[in-house]
Amino acid sequence: MSSKMIGASDRQLVERMASGDKAAIQSLFARHHTRVYRFCIRQVGSEGMAEEIANDVFLDAWRQAGRFEGRSAVSTWLMAIARFKAISALRKRREDQLDEGRAEIIEDESERADVTVQKADKAAALRGVIERLSPDHKAVIDLVYYHEMTVAEVADVLAIPPNTVKTRMFHARKHLHKLLGEAGIDKGWP
Repeated sequence: MSSKMIGASDRQLVERMASGDKAAIQSLFARHHTRVYRFCIRQVGSEGMAEEIANDVFLDAWRQAGRFEGRSAVSTWLMAIARFKAISALRKRREDQLDEGRAEIIEDESERADVTVQKADKAAALRGVIERLSPDHKAVIDLVYYHEMTVAEVADVLAIPPNTVKTRMFHARKHLHKLLGEAGIDKGWP
């Protein structure tokens, strides 16, 4: 990677990508792949599927670089692409399972989450209860706490108003508190 690419801002990299600069996409990939992958894995629960989605995100970014308007940060734009791809992948996976007549073998996520909550490690227990949240609440929690995004950035990624982000955060926290209480876990987080 050239020193020009290392010092370039994300927006400059997108501009270079729009003009066909392959080194720019490589640099953007190196900067953001891990973050996008981690977001994807928390959304879809499969390492293989998350890796595939993360790679598709950067392929789409390459294709759409000329249409990037700069209304949000490049990282927010990438996370928005990742979110839509994850949702599509989950829908397709559910449809495939139902199409193949295997609906009765779809795992009950609440059972898996209950087993996880029983583990002594509080961090593992928290991840387990987060899995029990609705997809909307889980996405907000993930983006705010794991990716340290602001309310405005989360609103951009999820394509919802900032006040909706705040409302979802309130309800997600309330539900998390209830679920943690049911699991016998106190508020004393490290």
